[in-house]
Amino acid sequence: MNNGKASPVWLYMRKNKWLYLLLIPGFLYLFIFKYVPMFGIVIAFQDFNLLKGITGSDWVGFENFRYLFQSDDFFTILRNSLIISFYQVLFGFPAPIVLAILLNEMRNLLFKRVAQTVLYLPHFISWVVIAGIVINTLSPSSGWVNRLIVDFGGEPIHFLLKPEYFRTILVSAEIWKELGWGTIIYLAALTSVDPSLYESATIDGANRLQKIWYISLPSIATTIVIILILRIGNILDIGFEQIFLLYNPATYKVADVFETYTYRVGLLEGRLSFTAAVGLFKSVVGLVMIVFANRIARLFGKSLW
Repeated sequence: MNNGKASPVWLYMRKNKWLYLLLIPGFLYLFIFKYVPMFGIVIAFQDFNLLKGITGSDWVGFENFRYLFQSDDFFTILRNSLIISFYQVLFGFPAPIVLAILLNEMRNLLFKRVAQTVLYLPHFISWVVIAGIVINTLSPSSGWVNRLIVDFGGEPIHFLLKPEYFRTILVSAEIWKELGWGTIIYLAALTSVDPSLYESATIDGANRLQKIWYISLPSIATTIVIILILRIGNILDIGFEQIFLLYNPATYKVADVFETYTYRVGLLEGRLSFTAAVGLFKSVVGLVMIVFANRIARLFGKSLW
């Protein structure tokens, strides 16, 4: 019994009521756009018809999943998605960390702010524009890359028609676009590091690299692990726009991923149930990967839960 006294939790919430009110828009967004649509998962087990709706469409069970797993393209799409995602994690994930540390080490504040602004800009450029820049840069007739190759005595290369170059081009373009934006959270984590740690290290004779290795990196290790776990959870989410704008039939065998396959087979043919089945499969894989990555992170004392 509480003898008429308010609980400590209620007292804390009442004391910080304005902070909790600020959470309401975020909770409403998550509820309306994330949780309510989850009821639509049921169409993955139906032969969904827009005229009949969810309640009137015929139930087909796991037929859509059976079609997906028995498709001749399934393992090609799965392999492409995993390879491209692996490249993105291997080369794209450490890049913002390195850049954030380099920016943090800058002592000229004006140059630092200008550099951050310039590095952030590509994030706000549409993939349509980025794809146009890539296509024009690598053009065999007018692109400066091929002009440079010709000047050195080589022959022009149709980069975007060569399957062996496509993944490198795609991952490089994505790293360039998101590199600066990805540094924001790491820079925020670095600002919370106690300056006295660096001062003590200087007194002890530590150089810049030693300060980074023994102070900066350990201080943001938790942030790095959390971001990595969340990234692994999206291992099958490669992105649609960048691949759709850059790939072509000549590179399908190395570029076709779940997003583009779903667009061609599911949306263009009006097979909404199949599209939902692919999305549910990706979500289940993502959930399993998050749990698995969190288990591994827990062994090192860093985890989400």
